[in-house]
Amino acid sequence: MALRGDEIVGTIAAFTNGRHNEFQNENVGFFGFFEVLEDYEAAEALLKTAENWAREKGHTALRGPAQWNTNDECGLLVDGFDDSPRILMTYNPRYYVDFVEKAGFKYARDLWAYQLPVKDFMDNIGERLEKITTKILERKEITLRRINMKIYDEEVAKVKLLYNEAWSQNWGFVPMTDGEFDQLADELHDILDPDLTYIAEKDGKTVGFSITLPDLNEPLLKAYPKPNSPEWWTMLKLVWNWKVLKKVSWVRVLVLGVIPEYRTLGIDALFYYKSAQAAIKKGMKMSEMSWILDNNDKMNRPIIAMGAEVYKTYRFYEKTL
Repeated sequence: MALRGDEIVGTIAAFTNGRHNEFQNENVGFFGFFEVLEDYEAAEALLKTAENWAREKGHTALRGPAQWNTNDECGLLVDGFDDSPRILMTYNPRYYVDFVEKAGFKYARDLWAYQLPVKDFMDNIGERLEKITTKILERKEITLRRINMKIYDEEVAKVKLLYNEAWSQNWGFVPMTDGEFDQLADELHDILDPDLTYIAEKDGKTVGFSITLPDLNEPLLKAYPKPNSPEWWTMLKLVWNWKVLKKVSWVRVLVLGVIPEYRTLGIDALFYYKSAQAAIKKGMKMSEMSWILDNNDKMNRPIIAMGAEVYKTYRFYEKTL
């Protein structure tokens, strides 16, 4: 914590993620929970403290920002400051970028957020894509279905192993433990929309899944949360704006994964189509697909082909120690 007099002007956390270093065969320390007023001296002191700590621990580099690993909210917003963040995405003022780079941190990896008007996708290639991919999947005897919330725990168990397999080759990925996955599933339970959540199966085996979330940041802003307001009152207004007034115009494709041997069949395209179809019925107009690694060509190429464009960039920074 950084203080100027009696005023708190910034915070930072430095930590070792042993599972990351073991899985990725690295020796890096991480920084996160980095918040600072527009005060470079304070930012420099915070980052320098984190560097010194990581150096003392024997790490060869300091990387961040991350709240723990890439399974959690991470990355510094470096482009796209004029728009509010979608659900479970980060935001920071523009001056953070200047402060971090001035302190000697360099690009490590970019995380891209795409935007695409849902109707544009459906009008341009949606139905054609659906016809082609449906025929392929029928021939391969692969079925797509909505998640069954009545057997939520069973559904979670089906996708748990798939998640770690489908993301295992991604930069910075760390397999989720059973406890971490179950906690995430519990947190998502009340905001999942079964019309926007799909599972692909082959002979009873789960081979892919996708989760698209309504952007609850929109109704949350409408609820005007205030420090002195009771939490129950804010939550009541949130639910009213979400469920009754339908004040949600964005969706965010949170995760979409297919195990390697089924990735060329168009399952991902059909996930997008089904989700877009449901979003339109619910009156939602815009979609964000995030985040996608800048070096993940197998994901970026088809998303661009659908007409989406990168409208926000989040960056992992790194400094050699």
